[in-house]
Amino acid sequence: MWRRKQAHQQAEGDLQIEAGQVSRLMSRPEQVLRFGIPTGSLEAQTLELLRKSGWRISVGARSYIPKIDDPTLACRLLRPQEMPRYIADGSLDAGITGHDWIVENEADVVEVEGFIYSKVSLKPTRWVVVVPQDSPVRELKDLAGKRIATEMVNFTRRTFRERGVDVQVEFSWGATEAKVAEGLVDAAVEVTETGSSIAANRLRIVAELLTSSPQLAANKAAWADPWKQAKIRQIAVLVRGALDAESRVGIKMNVAAENLDAVIALLPSITAPTVSKLYPSAALKGKEWLAVETVISEQVVRELFPRLLEAGAVGIIEFPLNKII
Repeated sequence: MWRRKQAHQQAEGDLQIEAGQVSRLMSRPEQVLRFGIPTGSLEAQTLELLRKSGWRISVGARSYIPKIDDPTLACRLLRPQEMPRYIADGSLDAGITGHDWIVENEADVVEVEGFIYSKVSLKPTRWVVVVPQDSPVRELKDLAGKRIATEMVNFTRRTFRERGVDVQVEFSWGATEAKVAEGLVDAAVEVTETGSSIAANRLRIVAELLTSSPQLAANKAAWADPWKQAKIRQIAVLVRGALDAESRVGIKMNVAAENLDAVIALLPSITAPTVSKLYPSAALKGKEWLAVETVISEQVVRELFPRLLEAGAVGIIEFPLNKII
């Protein structure tokens, strides 16, 4: 009898363990989006944008697999130069890479959303043809028979071939501008944001061939899948909102009703400022006061605040924003 009871208890325990295992399996997401994050100059800012978008994400010092608090996302760190190929062949469902590397790889992907951010500025990068300042080259056709160094080998060859200019294009592992300055090659097709490095190496831009910015790109089969497309769109909306918020701030202030129109006239906003009445406490001395709140460009703050004070605003507060959607 005792053994029968013990066996029954053991069976119940086994069933509970099995039920727990089933429960855990059922709680796992049925769908996972394999998502690429660019390494290199875009890595830190991309990770920060994802954090501002609402994800908790961290990367170990020697790991290429970020940890993220979203069980429906499986992230991988990859060079943006390679990522378009992995998205195109389905190894990744989506990722953030450069438009330039999509062009270079001739990757057949869906470019879902473009985000203008880079390591230096909030401007697109440019791929330009550069030569020494004293070079006789003035147009692309003047480079016929010359040697050109670049990281964008395929794109450069296609560009010159389309223009009927025969050039020798070689891959550059880095320090491309220095190779032109030292006379190792006749020209280079190089990426620039501000042009300061080009000027520092005493080079001159002959032509601009391509503008580029980070792109949220998707595999075509993944984009055709309703769940994966919805997840990719979620990433696009939240990252766009975080990026739009980077150059803006929120401001709040109190204004007497008699000064409201003068203050509102100074305030830019996405639609219209939010205005609400203050509680009629004794401190207001019977006057009607209102709270005004809006979102403005961070660049106008230093000009706007003194004017708001002159118009009658008091207690002005400025606060940062995570997302604007």
